Amino acid sequence: MDCSRVRTLVHRFCAGEENWVDSRTIYVGHREPPPGAEAYIPQRYPDNRIVSSKYTFWNFIPKNLFEQFRRIANFYFLIIFLVQLIIDTPTSPVTSGLPLFFVITVTAVKQGYEDWLRHKADNAMNQCAVHFIQHGKLVRKQSRKLRVGDIVMVKEDETFPCDLVFLSSSRGDGTCHVTTASLDGESSHKTHHAVQDTKGFRTEEDVDGLHATIECEQPQPDLYKFVGRMNIYNDLTDPVVRPLGSESLLLRGATLKNTEKIFGVAIYTGMETKMALNYQSKSQKRSAVEKSMNVFLIVYLCILISKALINTVLKYVWQSEPFRDEPWYNQKTESERQRNLFLRAFTDFLAFMVLFNYIIPVSMYVTVEMQKFLGSYFITWDEEMFDEETGEGPLVNTSDLNEELGQVEYIFTDKTGTLTENDMQFKECCVEGHVYVPHVICNGQVLPDASGIDMIDSSPGVSGREREELFFRALCLCHTIQVKDEEEADGPRKAPASGRPCVYISSSPDELALVEGVQRLGFTYLRLKDNHMEILNRDNDLERFELLEILSFDSVRRRMSVIVKSAAGEIYLFCKGADSSIFPQVIEGKVDQIRSRVERNAVEGLRTLCVAYKRLVCEEYEAICKLLQAAKVALQDREKKLAEAYEQIEKDLILLGATAVEDRLQEKAADTVEALQKAGIKVWVLTGDKMETAAATCYACKLFRRSTQLLELTTKRIEEQSLHDVLFELSKTVLHHSGSLARDNFSGLSAEMQDYGLIIDGAALSLIMKPREDGSSGNYRELFLEVCRNCSAVLCCRMAPLQKAQIVKLIKLSKERPITLAIGDGANDVSMILEAHVGIGVIGKEGRQAARNSDYAIPKFKHLKKMLLVHGHFYYIRISELVQYFFYKVSPDTRRQKPPSRVHVLHAVAALRGGHVGCRPGPARGALVHPAPGQLCRAQTVARRLGPTSKILSGASGLAPPQWGEERRPLGGPGLGQVEA
Repeated sequence: MDCSRVRTLVHRFCAGEENWVDSRTIYVGHREPPPGAEAYIPQRYPDNRIVSSKYTFWNFIPKNLFEQFRRIANFYFLIIFLVQLIIDTPTSPVTSGLPLFFVITVTAVKQGYEDWLRHKADNAMNQCAVHFIQHGKLVRKQSRKLRVGDIVMVKEDETFPCDLVFLSSSRGDGTCHVTTASLDGESSHKTHHAVQDTKGFRTEEDVDGLHATIECEQPQPDLYKFVGRMNIYNDLTDPVVRPLGSESLLLRGATLKNTEKIFGVAIYTGMETKMALNYQSKSQKRSAVEKSMNVFLIVYLCILISKALINTVLKYVWQSEPFRDEPWYNQKTESERQRNLFLRAFTDFLAFMVLFNYIIPVSMYVTVEMQKFLGSYFITWDEEMFDEETGEGPLVNTSDLNEELGQVEYIFTDKTGTLTENDMQFKECCVEGHVYVPHVICNGQVLPDASGIDMIDSSPGVSGREREELFFRALCLCHTIQVKDEEEADGPRKAPASGRPCVYISSSPDELALVEGVQRLGFTYLRLKDNHMEILNRDNDLERFELLEILSFDSVRRRMSVIVKSAAGEIYLFCKGADSSIFPQVIEGKVDQIRSRVERNAVEGLRTLCVAYKRLVCEEYEAICKLLQAAKVALQDREKKLAEAYEQIEKDLILLGATAVEDRLQEKAADTVEALQKAGIKVWVLTGDKMETAAATCYACKLFRRSTQLLELTTKRIEEQSLHDVLFELSKTVLHHSGSLARDNFSGLSAEMQDYGLIIDGAALSLIMKPREDGSSGNYRELFLEVCRNCSAVLCCRMAPLQKAQIVKLIKLSKERPITLAIGDGANDVSMILEAHVGIGVIGKEGRQAARNSDYAIPKFKHLKKMLLVHGHFYYIRISELVQYFFYKVSPDTRRQKPPSRVHVLHAVAALRGGHVGCRPGPARGALVHPAPGQLCRAQTVARRLGPTSKILSGASGLAPPQWGEERRPLGGPGLGQVEA
């Protein structure tokens, strides 16, 4: 069972929630429901205290020590230190205890200081002042004292203290603008809508008079999902039920923008807020060098155990003769003779373990950590990786993976915002086969008066002109853009070119580009006021449309719709989305002409959208309202029911046209990709865009070349052939060429290398990853990997965020175990960034969530070139030479040539003859002298344990075994010391 699940169950039981249910009931303002409505059941919820710290004052020492000694190196040196304390050993416990104490202390101080900073930040957050309504008045209290059900007021530029259901705002339309940069990294503004029956409340007295209950789901970590409903009790017997969704939920950590104030009721507090539930530590990533060090440690530990075991056996073989076991100068006591043989053998084995302990260097781990930490500053100090345009420099979130940068074999990159600028520019639109582009040129001639329409390739007829104006109205109405009537506003915005002092605010750069582009074609979106959308047509006449419903965009449908009512009473449904999601829903329109234009724009690398509509009669609209209302108030499977309702509504459409938006390549993106490929690194592009658009971008950034033969593994091809046949055909193609190339090279003939590029879409990948009917899925995966290995580049299009992570994991766990790197700039790239060995976030326009969850962050994609090919290269060289030097220094063959390593041998020799190693000034660098009276007993004990091994060691170390009463010098050179009888 998952540990987090166990903790949740224990927490629920300890909180007195034995009868746990999937929903909770919240009493707004802590007011009980009217008699006869429903039973009042008071529930206990946590307070609003946030705890992000890891330790407390009482558990810091035991918890920190437990975590540190989980490392195999620390645990090993702890065992050696304890052995030295318990038994008589040739070396002092200080030799192992002092370095271990230093490492443990420094690490504990560092982690304790970091946790103290977290405590400090928690206290500042928990003690900040919050305004809430009590008995019709505004009262201030600390944030940690908020309770579920309190009505809170938040002012502009303040962060929400807990998760709130949006009741009302100072804006007349009951909306507010919010930025969630601290939650999901998105810096753009998001629009939230108040509950329909409460959006008119303006004063504290109005809000305090609300008599309602909220039924909603239990806390969930999903930031974009919320299911609930509000029961509003008026004078009527039955309450008014209003659905609550994510558009009504204001999350803790988000900031209120461009709205004077809002009122909301607290539903999730403290550690049950969605922000707190998303506090999850990233999985610990370890570099290949660190894993190798652990392998070396185990190997050297085996060598150490073997040496200790062999020497223990040799000792008892030597002492099998009585005169060797008890020489005349070193007789045993009676208690020593009666000791258990196995106990003596075990203590002797431990003594030899301590004697040869030097072959595992404790100082190496300290030095490696310091080298990684200090070396990480080389990236942050690099002035060439600083971007003056954004004022951002590279960030190092972890220093444990520095050397991994120099060993990357596969790079998985996002397209939009990573390879491209994510700065959308409206290029053209196609209506009924007539093309409009943002230039004042028509058929090669400059139009004399083209202020309204920039270009028309051929004049449409009367019916065509009606469709044309309907298309422009659809672009002006089918969006979620908000307008602020001020010169200055926070967040991404674009001011209309007409000189009107209004600012467009949207969470989607595509929508901004479309509204700005259609404005240059004569139609200007003005504002949303009193649930009416106002636009200005070509004749500067004001048109008003009542906004009836919004069918929100989602990544599965890949389209959005609005239902509006004109001043003449006509009801329209306008729908826009990807061509693959619009064309199947269309029953009328010039589909072939528009499809060909969409395909042409996609080949040129433009982002395309299609626009369609249909008229609704009153009976159809009433049926739609009932269908949507039933889905919106459902507490179970609401998303599924809404998706089914949207599918029924968005059908039998009439196609109007298509738009094209350009997303330009980033500076030097092509040069960077080319340099990485020349370095032997394979680059894969993982994107959610359509195949044609993504392929054009790959050609532009030199991932694909004109000589590249493209292999397609797409849904369209699988429909024509089975997946098995397609995979075998692709495998045969690439393997046949590689085999013929090998034969040509062997025979001495020259052959040019055929360049292959693979294109796969999300649906085909799902079939490859899906287990077969016989329970095996490895066959398809191996064939797919075999094809990928023989391709110079791979493009994965129409990918969901989870599929990106699946691709990375598939390559990471292949039999070659290559080092992988994932780079992206948006929240949808976090999954693959966390999955790869090294994750790099681009500090781009889609927010900072990718940068915060990554191991490294860079301002632009072009900086990846120097990070890998320069910094990564030198990092790996430094750490490799450092680790090899330490193991070389402690290896037995090298220690023979180093005078300090002979100290252990001198200890053994002196102990064997009843002496002790000491130093005094003399002709040589040191001298062996008689032991002090208190040291003789310890030396004799060591001598008995070492037995003949000391002679073997002294001979191997270049020392002639000294005879009793004579002086000998080392054979290898000048005297190390004098041996005195």
